[in-house]
Amino acid sequence: MNLRPQSGSPSSGSPQSSMDERRPRLALQAVLPADLAAACGIDLTDARRIVSLAHRLGELPARAPATVRRAALDAARAVGEVRALALVERRASAEDPFVKYAFRLEDGAMVESVRIPLERPGRYSACVSSQVGCALACAFCATGRMGLTRNLEAWEIVEQVRLIRRDLGATVGGGARVHGVLFQGMGEPLANADRVIQAIRVLSEPSAQAIDMRNITVCTAGLPSGIRRLAAEVPGVRLGLSLGSVRPGRRRQLMPIDGAHPLEEVLAAAGEHARATGHAPMWAYTLLAGQNDADEDAASLAALARGFAAQHGISPRLSLIPYNAIGASDAPVPSPGAAEERHAAEERSAAEERSAAEERSAAEERHAAEERSASADPFARSPRLAAFRAVLTAAGVGSIVRYSGGGDVGAACGQLARSQAQVEAQRSGGRGASSRSRAAPDAAVGAPGTPTRPV
Repeated sequence: MNLRPQSGSPSSGSPQSSMDERRPRLALQAVLPADLAAACGIDLTDARRIVSLAHRLGELPARAPATVRRAALDAARAVGEVRALALVERRASAEDPFVKYAFRLEDGAMVESVRIPLERPGRYSACVSSQVGCALACAFCATGRMGLTRNLEAWEIVEQVRLIRRDLGATVGGGARVHGVLFQGMGEPLANADRVIQAIRVLSEPSAQAIDMRNITVCTAGLPSGIRRLAAEVPGVRLGLSLGSVRPGRRRQLMPIDGAHPLEEVLAAAGEHARATGHAPMWAYTLLAGQNDADEDAASLAALARGFAAQHGISPRLSLIPYNAIGASDAPVPSPGAAEERHAAEERSAAEERSAAEERSAAEERHAAEERSASADPFARSPRLAAFRAVLTAAGVGSIVRYSGGGDVGAACGQLARSQAQVEAQRSGGRGASSRSRAAPDAAVGAPGTPTRPV
């Protein structure tokens, strides 16, 4: 967007102009109306309408509509702009109505989001990312293998929801809407608490995305200070907690964060959140074959749930999640013929390398073997789901099995990740060059009535 100084502003060569150019510009889709009104000295009613324009249009109109004063719109332009993510990939599952999106950020990094169908037709949840990668390294999560690149800004979080909402209007129509938001995409939300909380405030603002805060869930691996901030600053939001295991030694192997914040400490914060908000926490438990799926694990989990309820007066909602592969099988599905062409190219390259430098080729093969070993999926889906639930039920603890869809496009729980190779491929491929690219037509969306069990 070409932003010009408003009429009467200092010339471009003045000291005041230089100061204005150095001042960070507001991302208008991540600003609350009261803050916008204060930043540019306009009426709160005009600020609400300008925020609404930013969210509905994804830009500010060239001319002020009849409902907004021109001076107010010019003042907003002077302090802010509507920034944009580039939609570079949209993959609809052929198995169910889940859709995965890949967005490129302004610095070239990429994140993924998922559109999740709810049980009521026309309602969807947006599963969004809060970081590029993740530093917590949970063993059963693909994002944890990436390491952390950076936090997302509040506007980058909000924009994921806005673009998913726009895609719904373009591909589903019929009043379809984003009913809720899950902070369960790439990254640990509470490690980016300032921006996540600001995004939540904007998402729930009536003139922005107007999503009921009670339909927003923040899922964490266990950061007690962040859990307490949620209760104090956005008490309407619900809390999700990933357990991994309730046995301390095993949990620490699966989730290294347990070394800094043991489960007992995390559950104490979750109990405070439950008492302060009245919301039952959701405990997510991913079943891993031979790791955390024995009858003893189920009995320990049941005992922990009963103890939590007795101590805090609120029973946790236990959600069992079948494990989704995060090894080589979660790579994007290649286009027809691409695998053969790539294989042939690799064969030719390998032959040239061997003939040119046998020693270098051998070293590269060893390195490739090490990479394959490191990327191999360390876990398998447990066959004991029914038996595990039976132990819970016998102990008086209810549970649900979360339907984790979109596995064929890498959209299921734990599968979101973008490798650097995929980022470079997208950059060189030319897709998503426009920062305002329209969503691709819906493809293979699946049966609209597919039952789901969202968080």
